[in-house]
Amino acid sequence: MNILVTGGAGFIGSHTCISLLESGYSVIVADNFCNSESKILEKVMEITGKRVITYEIDVTNEEQVNSIFKNHQLEAVIHFAGYKAVGESVNKPLDYYYNNILSTLVIARACQMYSVNKIVFSSSATVYGDQNSPFVEDMNLLPTTNPYGETKAMSERILMDMCVSDSRFSVALLRYFNPVGAHSSGLIGEEPRGIPNNLMPYITKVAKGELENLNIFGDNYSTVDGTGVRDYIHVMDLAKGHVAALQNKKNGAHVYNLGTGYGTSVLEMVKAFEEVNNINIPYKIVDKRSGDIGVCYADVTKASRELNWEAQQNIRDMCRDAWRYEKYRSSVKV
Repeated sequence: MNILVTGGAGFIGSHTCISLLESGYSVIVADNFCNSESKILEKVMEITGKRVITYEIDVTNEEQVNSIFKNHQLEAVIHFAGYKAVGESVNKPLDYYYNNILSTLVIARACQMYSVNKIVFSSSATVYGDQNSPFVEDMNLLPTTNPYGETKAMSERILMDMCVSDSRFSVALLRYFNPVGAHSSGLIGEEPRGIPNNLMPYITKVAKGELENLNIFGDNYSTVDGTGVRDYIHVMDLAKGHVAALQNKKNGAHVYNLGTGYGTSVLEMVKAFEEVNNINIPYKIVDKRSGDIGVCYADVTKASRELNWEAQQNIRDMCRDAWRYEKYRSSVKV
């Protein structure tokens, strides 16, 4: 069974490729490597001992995408490809609307044209906006805090409408929360370019001495210690959630939260990292980022009930695996 994974060299995409290969699927990756590197897929093949077919294309290019559908008999598409930085989306909204929405349209049109009736879409908890947690799948969508969230909500609506018009389709819309950690081998993990937008790679760069201190964006939220609270999920748990969604046979569009079901504050994550890895992480409090909300965590009851999936790893596992990957990548001896 051939599965096309768009953005398959990215952080979540590459770990999902591992889960797919280990579950017996054949993997075809489409990625332009604008936020990743082809060497990641070499590591995926090293870990699994299995081949990944790779196309270096931009999935907003309809002709290039259609060529993959022509060359391979695909069973399904898992669509990760897209820009993903909340803060950047506020500053570059047109780039986000163009890239994220057009790529979804191109993939959906190709699936319809070539009768590939299963799509798993990488959405985000950002679509819930600034509502009270825990977030439940049937909440109204209020992603007005940032354009990134709007692009995810719009893409969801596109795929839902496609399912209404064509009953052959089965679409899983996966709203996941804050993936962190790395594969237990230490061979792949999160590798952002420049100053990271996400917490864990920022922590690991401080741990390595590449950055002087961690910037914590705001300490006056209504939370246990004033810092933002998020539902951090181990990236391999998230990857397995995609495989579970792929194996779900229900027709129509179905939304699932993928998280742990509880929140962890930024300072709690920093403390866990320090304790697990015996490293001090200096930090300073800075202004809140545009588009950020205070508390965000999931109700994961539906995914447990319908997909038979639950997150298995905790924040200590996430901290340990993230640091193992950083040590491998930079050959730091600690």
